[in-house]
Amino acid sequence: MPSGVLGVDEDTGEVVEWHSMTQLWWDSWRTSAQAQTFTATDWLFLIDTALMHHTMWARGRWEFASEVRLRAAKFGATPEDRARLKLKVDDPTNGPQRPVQRPDGVTDINSRRARLTG
Repeated sequence: MPSGVLGVDEDTGEVVEWHSMTQLWWDSWRTSAQAQTFTATDWLFLIDTALMHHTMWARGRWEFASEVRLRAAKFGATPEDRARLKLKVDDPTNGPQRPVQRPDGVTDINSRRARLTG
């Protein structure tokens, strides 16, 4: 997440860190399959959304929750959002499954039966 966005704590003079839940939220977007299609403006929009998310968690300002949900929906946050957007997201780790190789070179049940009853 971008550092310095939250400014400096007036009391301590230290840079304010992102709330841990916002870091988790950001990481989920950063590593999502649909993130590969995001443009620079999408990421800027998500940074603004992250500020609202941080405020929710850090300050208990839950009135931002509906806006965060609406903004996340624009990117297909939930299965319902993706269906509405007609967005199909494939998990890149789930490639097509290879058929399981059967023992003894069996290709079908009839050849196996023939060899056993032979």
